[in-house]
This record gives sequence, structure tokens and C-alpha cells, in this order.
Amino acid sequence: MHYCKTSAKLRKIAQKLVLLQSKYIYMGIISFLKKWTLPSSLLIGAVVYLLFVKIPFLVPSGNILGPIIVHIIPYVLFIMLYVTFCKIQIKDMRPRKWHFILQGIRIILSGILVFFISIAHDANLKLILEGVFICVICPTAAAAPVITEKLGGSIASLTIYTIIANIVTSIIIPLFFPLVEKNADLSFLTAFSMLLRRVLVVLVLPLCLALLTRRFAPSFAAKVKERKNLAFYLWGVNLSILSGITVANILKSTVSGWVLTLLLILPLFVTFMLFAIGKYVGKCYGDSISAGQALGQKNTAVGLWLTITFLNPVASVAPGVYAIWQNLFNAWQLWYKDKYGYLKW
Repeated sequence: MHYCKTSAKLRKIAQKLVLLQSKYIYMGIISFLKKWTLPSSLLIGAVVYLLFVKIPFLVPSGNILGPIIVHIIPYVLFIMLYVTFCKIQIKDMRPRKWHFILQGIRIILSGILVFFISIAHDANLKLILEGVFICVICPTAAAAPVITEKLGGSIASLTIYTIIANIVTSIIIPLFFPLVEKNADLSFLTAFSMLLRRVLVVLVLPLCLALLTRRFAPSFAAKVKERKNLAFYLWGVNLSILSGITVANILKSTVSGWVLTLLLILPLFVTFMLFAIGKYVGKCYGDSISAGQALGQKNTAVGLWLTITFLNPVASVAPGVYAIWQNLFNAWQLWYKDKYGYLKW
């Protein structure tokens, strides 16, 4: 009898230890995901995609769920931006000089690339240049204010810049694309209306709703503002989906090894170049964080859509990979700020 009681106690102790261990493992995983949200999202998106295309019994489910998951991106983005915009003071939403300087730089860089594309006779070289071109001409990501807030920049300033950048993109895309691809069936009014509609739905609508909430429902806006990292984690969800799309484009690519390698590596150099230029210009006006994100963090979803629809679809590898490089760079920035309390660069 004594032996049975001892065994029962030992079993209970063992069960408690297992539960305690499971709890610590769970807390450790959550802590890791919070600390490394961006690279974790990239990895999860890639792994999940590979599982659903490589494991036979998961393929049918992947074919059904894939399009559904892709279609939720705008809705997650809308909620994410609404949460972020609830923190904006309307008095801070005014254009700055560096907003227009960076737009001018983006247009000049895009124009230079268009010139080299127009004189390129080698098909592979033209393809590579198109990939770089789309990385440069892409407008600022709607999610940029979310990362900017985490890094300590100005949400309001970057929001205004993002709206300006998207409007400018709506103008220069129909001007440049016919020069890049002679067969691009793209009229000015068609491109302008399509891009502007995206800006209004994805960016302006959540901004207006957030400002109305601050004005007429301040208590609700205050509760939304308390959820400090909600928008950031929602961006992690969207990033996982974009990561899966990028992996899909890489695996489906039919170009030679060296061309694919350049399409994977060149966006890394473009990433650092754009962030460096943005930070340098912003530093001159006391806002290097916001300006760096403004020029460096691109709306690669728009880039993918534009490339697949109007340019060489194979070049869509470049903007997809750019999204990976820019988020790895932001992850390093967030890690450094969390560890040392300031940004090194």
C-alpha cells in the first residue's frame, strides 16, 4: 500500500514536471517569435508553402487554401494600418522637404534604369535590369509606418510620404513601362486609375477611419492604441504569405542558374543602396529613420502584380526577394535597438 501511494505521488510529480517543462518550452517559443518576428514570418511562410506543394496528401488542400490566403492580405493590411493610424496626430501630417527630394531621387534612378533597359540587346541582361527597375520604382509599402513606429520614427510623416509616393507611382508607371516593354498594353488612365484605387482602398480609407475614430470615439481609439504590437504581428502574418509567394516564384522560374542568382543577389545591394540614400537625406532634415524606411521599404506586392501583369513575369523574382532582404535588414535594426536602446544605422 505504501509503495502504491509513493508511486502515485511520483506520477503526479512527473506530470507536473512535464507540464512545467511544456509551459517553459511554449513560453520560450513565444518569446523567440516576438523577438524575431520578421525572420520567423519569412521562414514559416516558406516552410508552409513547401509542405503544401511537396507532400502529396497536402497538395489538394494547398490548391484550395492558397488563393484564399492570398486574398486575405488586403484585409489584414487594412486592420494593421487602422491600428497604426489611430496613433497619429493630425497636426503632424504635413509634407516635409525630404518627401519630395526622395521622390525626385526615385524618379531619377528609375529613369536611368529605363535608359539602360532600352539599349540592352541581350534578353537575360534586360530581364535582370527589369528586376532591379521594379525594385526601385515600387512605391513605399503601406506597412512602412508600422516598422517605423517600432524603430522610433514618425508615423505621421511616413504616412504622408507613403500617400505621395503612391500617387507619384500612379503617374510615372504608365510613362516608364511602355519604354521598358514595347508591347506593354498600358494606357495612362488605366494604370493611373488602377494604382490610385489601390491607394484609396488600402491606405487612405483606413487613415480616414482612424482619424474619425480619434475624433468621435476617443475612448475606443485609446484602447486600440494600447495594443502596441498588434499591427506589427499582423504584418508578420502578411509577410509569411508574401514569403510563400516568393518561394513559389523562385521554384517556378525557368531562367538559367546565373540569371536566377543575380535576380536573388542584386536586390540585396538595391536594398542597402535605397536605405542608405534615404537615411542620408533624412539625416539632413533630422528624420533619418523615417526617410530610410520611406525609400527602402517597398510595396513588393504591387511590384509583383505590376511585373507579372505588364513586364516579364520571370522578373517578379526580384521584388519578391527584395521583400526578404528588406525585412531581414529591419529585423537586424529591431534587434540592435532592443539590445542597445538605439539604432546604429
